Amino acid sequence: MDLVIFLPLLIVLGAFMFFASRRQKKAMQATIDLHNSLEIGDRIHTTSGLQGTITAITDDNVELEIAPGVVTTWMKLAVRDRIDDDLDDDFDETDSAESSAAELTESPNTKTDS
Repeated sequence: MDLVIFLPLLIVLGAFMFFASRRQKKAMQATIDLHNSLEIGDRIHTTSGLQGTITAITDDNVELEIAPGVVTTWMKLAVRDRIDDDLDDDFDETDSAESSAAELTESPNTKTDS
C-alpha cells in the first residue's frame, strides 16, 4: 500500500532528473562543439569576461591577444563564446544613429517664468 502512494512521486522525480540531465548534456555538447570549432583569428569571450583574439591553439590551451602586442595563454575550458562581429557592427550603427537623431529642445533644469 505504501508503494502505491510513493509511486507517482518517484515517477515525477525520475522524469525531472531525466530531463535535467538531458538539458545538461546538450549544453555540454554545445560547449565541446564550440571548443572544437575555434580557429586562429576568432574573437572570443572568456568565462571571466575578457575579450580577445585567438593567435594560437593547442589541444588544451589558446593564446589570446588582449591588446596590441599583449598575448596571454588560457585553457580552452575558459572560452565561453565566440563574438560575432556582424552583431557588434549593427549595434554600433544603430547606437550612433539614435544618438545623432536625439535632439534636446529644452533643458530639464531651467525655470520658465509665467
